[in-house]
Amino acid sequence: MNPKHLILTLLLMLCPIGMAAQSTITRHKPKPAVTKPKPAAKPKAKPKPAPRHNSTSHSNNTSHSSSTTSLSAELNKLINNMVYVAGGTFTMGGTSEQSSDAYDDEKPTHSVTLSSYYICKYEVTQALWRAVMGSNPSNFKGDNLPVENVSWNDCQTFINRLNSYTGRNFRLPTEAEWEFAARGGNYSRHYKYSGSNYISDVAWYDGNSGNRTHPIGTKQANELGLYDMSGNVYEWCSDWYGSYSSYSQNDPTGPNSGSYRVLRGGGWNYFARNCRSSYRFNYAPGFRYFDLGLRLVLSQL
Repeated sequence: MNPKHLILTLLLMLCPIGMAAQSTITRHKPKPAVTKPKPAAKPKAKPKPAPRHNSTSHSNNTSHSSSTTSLSAELNKLINNMVYVAGGTFTMGGTSEQSSDAYDDEKPTHSVTLSSYYICKYEVTQALWRAVMGSNPSNFKGDNLPVENVSWNDCQTFINRLNSYTGRNFRLPTEAEWEFAARGGNYSRHYKYSGSNYISDVAWYDGNSGNRTHPIGTKQANELGLYDMSGNVYEWCSDWYGSYSSYSQNDPTGPNSGSYRVLRGGGWNYFARNCRSSYRFNYAPGFRYFDLGLRLVLSQL
């Protein structure tokens, strides 16, 4: 046999054997181990940022707390400053010590008998008004100055809100209650002004005010320990304005209706004649001005 043919024959015989062997090797080749990738390490949790304080909320909370504290303090002061006025009888109107300064509407003089009540020794301050109302309408600003630029109607709103806070029955004085207290009640020495015959001792008026209001209680008190019943700011009373009668009266409250409400006491911009204890003034209940304020009364403390 030709050697080339021999070699070719051998190769043809070996080829199936090699393919079988390759198949066997392929079938029995171990599968490569599957190595699961390690899970990536969890990132460390970032610390949560501290909650940001809402400056507005914080400010509001602080403001609310402050206003509540302020209201409580002002209400305590108000209660502590209420002065007891024992009931009694007096002659109301232009009595002899008022002399020729008395105007026609202060006459005729008449006897008035009043039940006991309490009246604040000071005019309502801007601090108290703001604590109750949340605002200050005054022209001359200062916590210890009397509130002014308030109408009779404004005073009713203030008093209603004050009463809802305190559970008491604050009110404006009647005209008779105001005059009795200004005269010193049962301790009256029959002065022309509230507490003195010399107006500068007891009142801020056009002769000494420098054209503005002054802190409450900086002049002398009257016989009952009340301040600024003459001068500083006019004080609204509860009554409608009307003419006097000569008849004796018990706890009068004024006319049943009218167009104007009574004001008493004079103010920083008025002359001495208008700061007398019996002097009467009046304005429409919606009127406001820089010399109109108020003083509070309680029938029972």
